[in-house]
Amino acid sequence: MFKKELQIGGRTLSLETGAVARQANGACVIRYGDTVVLATACYKDGAVLGDFMPLTVDYKEYTYAGGRIPGGFFKREGRPTEKEILTCRLIDRPLRPSFTKGYRQETQIIALVLSADGENDPDILAINAASTALVISEIPFPNPISAVRIGSIDGKIVVNPTNAQRDLCDLDLVVAGTPDAIVMVEAGAREVDESVVLDAFDAAHAEIRRLCALQLELREACGNKPKLDVTYTAKFTDELVTELMTQYGARLKDAMLTTGKFPRYAALKALKAEIVASVPAEDTERLTAVGAAWGEMEVQIFRNLMLKEKRRVDGRSFNEIRPITIDTKVLPRTHGSAIFTRGETQALVTVTLGTPQEAQKIEDFEGETFQRFMLHYNFPPFSVGEVKFMRGPARREIGHGNLARRALAALLPTEDEFAYTIRIVSDILESNGSSSMASVCGGSLALMQAGVPMKASVAGVAMGLVTGDHASEVAILSDIAGMEDHEGDMDFKVAGTRKGITALQMDIKVAGLPREIMARALAQAKEGRLHILDKMDAAVAGPSAELSEFAPRLYTVMVPKDRIRDVIGSGGKTIRWIVEETGTKIDVADDGKVTIASSDVASANRAIDIIKGLTASAEIGKNYKGTVKRIEPYGAFVEILPGQDGLLHISEMAHGRVGQVTDVMQIGDEIEVQVVGIEPDSGKIRLSRKPLLPPPTEEEAAAAARAPRRDGPGGGGSDRGGRGGFGDRDRGPRGGGGDRGRGGSGDRGPRRDHDRGPRRDSGPRHEGGPRHEGAPRHEGGAPRFNNDSGSSSSSDAPKTGGGDEGGNS
Repeated sequence: MFKKELQIGGRTLSLETGAVARQANGACVIRYGDTVVLATACYKDGAVLGDFMPLTVDYKEYTYAGGRIPGGFFKREGRPTEKEILTCRLIDRPLRPSFTKGYRQETQIIALVLSADGENDPDILAINAASTALVISEIPFPNPISAVRIGSIDGKIVVNPTNAQRDLCDLDLVVAGTPDAIVMVEAGAREVDESVVLDAFDAAHAEIRRLCALQLELREACGNKPKLDVTYTAKFTDELVTELMTQYGARLKDAMLTTGKFPRYAALKALKAEIVASVPAEDTERLTAVGAAWGEMEVQIFRNLMLKEKRRVDGRSFNEIRPITIDTKVLPRTHGSAIFTRGETQALVTVTLGTPQEAQKIEDFEGETFQRFMLHYNFPPFSVGEVKFMRGPARREIGHGNLARRALAALLPTEDEFAYTIRIVSDILESNGSSSMASVCGGSLALMQAGVPMKASVAGVAMGLVTGDHASEVAILSDIAGMEDHEGDMDFKVAGTRKGITALQMDIKVAGLPREIMARALAQAKEGRLHILDKMDAAVAGPSAELSEFAPRLYTVMVPKDRIRDVIGSGGKTIRWIVEETGTKIDVADDGKVTIASSDVASANRAIDIIKGLTASAEIGKNYKGTVKRIEPYGAFVEILPGQDGLLHISEMAHGRVGQVTDVMQIGDEIEVQVVGIEPDSGKIRLSRKPLLPPPTEEEAAAAARAPRRDGPGGGGSDRGGRGGFGDRDRGPRGGGGDRGRGGSGDRGPRRDHDRGPRRDSGPRHEGGPRHEGAPRHEGGAPRFNNDSGSSSSSDAPKTGGGDEGGNS
């Protein structure tokens, strides 16, 4: 095993080889903190097909690296995540142009995240490990590529900031390069000045040189394996190019200067077909050479136009932006929409606003996170006049969408200010260069038209560069078109506001660019960005005051954390009931923030009232409007808050006497009550209507005083009838001539103790025999009890009906 280390960003970075993956052509284990990545490089020996570099890059983040098991039904990693696809692009972009010219073997690079500490992002490590695996292998990759992340916190440069530090950074910049030059840049920022970006480039390149040296040291230590021999033989000669340029150079120049993308391509295609037709069909070798020489002729004419004649193929000056047209509110039912057209590039961008529940759930080795802002970029084949199968988004589409998302994300309101989940979709309808930057411009316009309170408008522009043999031969191009992107030496996309840069992406094809050229390119990009912003602000001055009528309205309620369970209920029963009852969407956060989404204000208010009621507590002395839920003889139970009932006793229903509860109210009635007491132990609530009723008049008070008491002794008011006079109690005739004995033929049937109260102790039974049916009770003056009425009466008068009541003797 061979190992090399260095200190970078205050932590140790190590490169190892020889211990694992020994059958790969090259393998490197890189460690930084407790984050470990294995990268391997293999090539396929044999016949070479095609005239391109068949390179495949795969990057995988295993959840076991973070000590987690994948969620879902299938407990293994599935298709690549967006983060994995973007990291594949980060690895591929700087490595692909760095192989020895002429190398055409099928090659694969695989990077696996084996351990993740949650502090150090493995994407940077994967680039360095992939380059190291190539450098120490026999694959013809002569010069190492290294990468570093640069952050800016409070104006201070931080090398390889941790994930926690990145949350505080105004600039998050990834730079890859060789010891001599920067070759790839990817960045997101919070409106930083161009000078900050240039300083970050310088700091990054200093660390890149150290990392490249470390890779070369490891190659030397493990034996400096010889590289494959690659012989590059051009398919054409300089003499053939000179011959063709003499005959067709002027016509090629005229064809290249044809106005319009498709007319230009048609003119070039016709001229190429004419040149090929001039070669005899049997001369296959010359046919191949002429076809290859055509590409070289295009490059020479294009560069001569730029560097010698200072002309662009579409006739613009170097800093001129193509004509811009803007249309907003183009779709009737979307929440926001805009068509942004710049020259022959056109993007239809739509905005959809959703609830917090609709945020994208992202699962990786660090755990589950939710992304509330999404931007999806689509590039259908008709946008360039082609016929292709439409499949899922390719890596290019994922990358362009991520660049546009980073450009806009810094200007969005915070979740506390605007709780919506936001999805932008950019469908490219026409393309002739810089469609990702058109997505940025269209996205900013659509967001404002949708009523999203953006902090500022965001625009983007793609810059190009053409260099010559001498340092003075430089052409910096603003708003590059398709041919300028393909034939130029740099694709440099810059997005931002009037204040500063929010996103950056750069791929450089030349050996190196001095700081002065980079500064000029950034300054010219700012000039173009401000021009585009002027056009955008003229079309949409600011965010719409009102959201689309089709967008859901969000309402928020804060509840105490210890009352969240009352909103959710057992197994989610309560919250499901609220959703079904009101037709709203409800999201409950761990901090007690409840978000209600509905397009109907009344439904939202109903849901808010229910939630407030579920989490509110009754207060003594406070009035409530409640609903009668249950009626008992002694009172009514009134729901004053959702799920909270109180007892309104019959004596508290009115100032005067109430005969029966149903005389005053029925189930379902809404009444006003006041809380007059809460039992401290049980929490039972006592209610009253008296404080809310007007005081009784003198006549009403006198009538109440004269009214007989329901529970009083004597006549009236008893459930069994009064015992006025001599006990005239409506019982019907006594059976059997007054014999009321048990089990006999009396009409009253057997005596029920609970109806008439407890049995009086009448003394012991007579000795010597069983109890006689119909035996007279002992006479006495003790009062007789009536359990139903609670009244008592006594009488010395003889009983009517011809006999005594049967009882115990």
